[in-house]
Amino acid sequence: MTDVRAGSRSDARSPAAYEMVLAHIEDGLTRGRWRPGDRLPPERELAAQLGASRQAVREAIRVLQAQGVIRSQVGTGSESGTVVVPAPARALGRVLSLHLAVDSFPVGDVTEARVMLERFSADLAARRRSASDLLRMDAELDAMDADLDPFAFSEADIAFHVAIASAGGNRLVGELTRAIRESVRGVIVGAMQREEDWPGLRVRLRAEHRGIHAALSDGDGGLAADRIEAHIRAFHGRV
Repeated sequence: MTDVRAGSRSDARSPAAYEMVLAHIEDGLTRGRWRPGDRLPPERELAAQLGASRQAVREAIRVLQAQGVIRSQVGTGSESGTVVVPAPARALGRVLSLHLAVDSFPVGDVTEARVMLERFSADLAARRRSASDLLRMDAELDAMDADLDPFAFSEADIAFHVAIASAGGNRLVGELTRAIRESVRGVIVGAMQREEDWPGLRVRLRAEHRGIHAALSDGDGGLAADRIEAHIRAFHGRV
């Protein structure tokens, strides 16, 4: 054990050293050892416990700060130290969308994931949607009625689909929906830009969105789910 610790201290920037610290902290968070508002042990204490360098501890802390799950502040006051914070849902979405984008998942896999999530969202939204939810969706549909270019249309399109997920009341599903859409934004916009009859495609997409909205307004979850699946598969088929 002594030799292992000495090896960790001898290479402060060793990827294995900071990853070991990171794994230890992540394990504590997932097991509930530390909850939002709790302070992590000081750098010196963590380094001693794990036989790692303080630099390795700092690197692990930086990773967790970038992910938005801890806040680290130097000093001696009540706000000092490394504190676990409740991560905003958007932080999860940003991390997931980046991973989805760089991992280059096949379009077919993305299509199936979207269908699974958005069918669930549509059915849930049909039962739980409020008048304000429908107005929010309608506002995005109105925005799409303008002669938008592919990028601007895609922005309103994403907002419409996320609004459906939000109307279902499941925050995690909403963030997963947003993350998947944002991860393939470039592919979708590229397909729109390559479309020879972009105005015609835009009209068709508007009509499909209006059909989904109508089913949600009527509270028909099965029809809304069927329409959103057909919409997703038709467009991804073109991609």
